[in-house]
Amino acid sequence: MDARSSIRVDGDVLIVGGGAAGVAAAIASARQGLNVTLVERYGFCGGGAVAGLSGTVCGLYEATNNIAAGPQQVVFGFADEFCRRLEAMGGLGEPLLYGKTWARVHDPLVWREAADAMLREAGVRVIFHAVAQSVRMEGDKIEGLGIWTKQGPVEARAKVVIDASGDADVVAMAGLPNFIGDNGAVQNPTMIFRMMGVDVERFVGDYGVDTIMPEEVSAMIRAKHNAGDYKLPRAKIWLFPTTRPGELLCNCTRVIGPDGRELNTLFHQDFTDAEIEGRLQAREYARFFRDNLVGCENAFLNDTGVQVGVRQTRQVSGVKKLANSDVVRGAKFADGIAVSPWPIELHSGDRPRVEWLLNDYYEVPYGCFVPERGEGLLIAGRCLSAEHEAVASARVTAQCFSYGHAIGLAAAIAVRERVLPRAIDGKDVRAALNADGARIG
Repeated sequence: MDARSSIRVDGDVLIVGGGAAGVAAAIASARQGLNVTLVERYGFCGGGAVAGLSGTVCGLYEATNNIAAGPQQVVFGFADEFCRRLEAMGGLGEPLLYGKTWARVHDPLVWREAADAMLREAGVRVIFHAVAQSVRMEGDKIEGLGIWTKQGPVEARAKVVIDASGDADVVAMAGLPNFIGDNGAVQNPTMIFRMMGVDVERFVGDYGVDTIMPEEVSAMIRAKHNAGDYKLPRAKIWLFPTTRPGELLCNCTRVIGPDGRELNTLFHQDFTDAEIEGRLQAREYARFFRDNLVGCENAFLNDTGVQVGVRQTRQVSGVKKLANSDVVRGAKFADGIAVSPWPIELHSGDRPRVEWLLNDYYEVPYGCFVPERGEGLLIAGRCLSAEHEAVASARVTAQCFSYGHAIGLAAAIAVRERVLPRAIDGKDVRAALNADGARIG
């Protein structure tokens, strides 16, 4: 029970989760003249990109063996708009080489401020420090959500609800079909951290411009780990110079349980263990860098993610499912509402596995964001309907921006035309996206 009085909030669209997908969906639908409410559990937007400190916008550029040709951008629309906003605010670096493609490092503080400004400009009602804790159903239709806040419970009602939680939380609360990874097995989480005091010029001069560290670094990690000098469970690591002088963004850790299994952050004890183990590993890798890597002699651990970075948990069972084979063959769909050139980047087992799609991209169909059962609900973000390895590609930031852009426009169509989201033809969403600068197909 809660003795506090309840507050009622009504609107057209209600969105849970203020990550890349949630922010894009909120802004896209609000720009169509809708009354939009965005609910976010932290005091800022950004999701995995900010709270998880992933720190990079991945998925904008084609992969290629012809690195000398430079980055070829294939993702536009809201993803491109948000990047241009970050760039104008001094919060986005130039493209950095990542194997056979490129990524751009952002400043997480600027990310928050850019989202704040764009949401305010679009007229979105934002409720920070709020968590969806119950679903209001009328038959099989979701009418709204019960929201927990410090002030008291909020009864939020809307014509369309968008689950951009990353974990398909609304789907699960409503009892709608969902699944977890590969028969319950998920990609391991990672505690990303930042090192300051780095002589970046010397570091890059010795190890090269590719942010995936060379084999000499991996070999050193394996040797030191096997000798018992450090606890370094992941040898293939990624280090990114940032927009700040003397700083590296470090994607290094492999956060696993005491029994060696991949942790699933849907389970509260696994989530807790991941946070503690992640911080321990961040300290250990930072010590290794300082002791062994050129340019890191005076470096220090400056910050870790507000929370461990989560790659995969629960996903909706959708009208359509993105297959592993769709990614590797560059599949195109008539109702494709987002494009992705990002490789399968699977974090499972002893080392990450990267499988490239060269000089091409695949498309993600609208049906991957429509639950197979349940009305008045759309999905946006990494909890889309997709197979295990496909998620390892489809979950990254530029694509989550694209999903949110598409689903925000789909919600606007549903409200404006008074139709259920599943009745919308994905080709109409694609056309609306292209009219809004997405350049798909």
